[in-house]
Amino acid sequence: MNGSVRVGQVVGVPLRMHWSVPLLVVLFAYGLGRQTLPAWTPGRSDAVYTFASAVGAVLLMGSLLLHETAHAATARRKKIAVQDVTLWALGGMTRMGPPQTAAVAFAVAISGPLTSLAIGGAALGAGIGLHAMSAWAVPAAVLVWLGWANLFLGAFNLLPAAPLDGGRVMQALLWWRTGDRERADRAASRSGQVVGGLLMAFGWISFLRGAPGGLWLIVVGLFITVVAGAERQRAVIHTALRGVKVADAMSSPVTTGADWLTIRHFIDEVAVNSRHSVVPLLDFEGRPSGIVQIRKLARIPGARREELRVREVAIPLSQCAVATPGDLLSEALDKLRPGSGMRILVVDGGHLVGFITAKDISRLIQRHTLGGQGPD
Repeated sequence: MNGSVRVGQVVGVPLRMHWSVPLLVVLFAYGLGRQTLPAWTPGRSDAVYTFASAVGAVLLMGSLLLHETAHAATARRKKIAVQDVTLWALGGMTRMGPPQTAAVAFAVAISGPLTSLAIGGAALGAGIGLHAMSAWAVPAAVLVWLGWANLFLGAFNLLPAAPLDGGRVMQALLWWRTGDRERADRAASRSGQVVGGLLMAFGWISFLRGAPGGLWLIVVGLFITVVAGAERQRAVIHTALRGVKVADAMSSPVTTGADWLTIRHFIDEVAVNSRHSVVPLLDFEGRPSGIVQIRKLARIPGARREELRVREVAIPLSQCAVATPGDLLSEALDKLRPGSGMRILVVDGGHLVGFITAKDISRLIQRHTLGGQGPD
């Protein structure tokens, strides 16, 4: 996710944190320290409320991390490759490969909400237990708040709407029942669009009635609607491309450039002759080393174009989607990173033999549509 940095790892998976996480901690701490704790345990000093609210906010973020860690750990146990875990303002995201069976998909999806519900029940029970001890009233209140927050998180995530975990659960159950993964994907994404729209409507009505929290529901609903729409489009593409090989979609031959050229020479000798907005790069041995965006080259000041090598501003091969000609195109598309665009390098025997862009995919989709095989 853009705007995130790596801060460590969990269960052997890189852990990333978005810039919005510290802001979220501050917002949680402010609400807990200024509103909830003074109302539940009046008469304490500002220092007590500030410290307790900071601890509570950090514990809640730790709970979100455990929720995502459960997804990652379950996926790794089921032999699914996990790219990373990212915490951000709307919770967390675990990027992983596609599950191979409906049972695996169900196990991975349900693990997060179950973890949140378990944490919520344990925290709530501990808070109620401490409540009887007057000296522990503030810690008890923090635990009760933490418990209810996790119970809400677990229950909310079980809504039958992709990309929420409940949508993934519904997706897995439909896949198991029908045996058609793409059909299940489309149904879950449609549900996500409906639920997202309802959340936005409810949030807007709440805001007009004087509840500031309605704005948060609008943001969450918008996020769900947008992501669900993207997933529906992806499911439609997968259906249209079922059985298609990478070799059938790639453009070949491909305009390439040497990665050791200066940007000035690269623009003059390579970029002006390219049919694509992105150009694959080759190293000294003629092997692919990454890709460079022509628009990025255009933004570099003229004076620096004589100094910089094109590989210094390129996207390295490690961050590119790579496939072989014999791979299924649908599986190659699953390798694309979110937000990276639809670009796949086709490599055979260590050498670049083709390139796939959004235009190539669009051409195949149009051909499929003309054939009268539109998705249900």
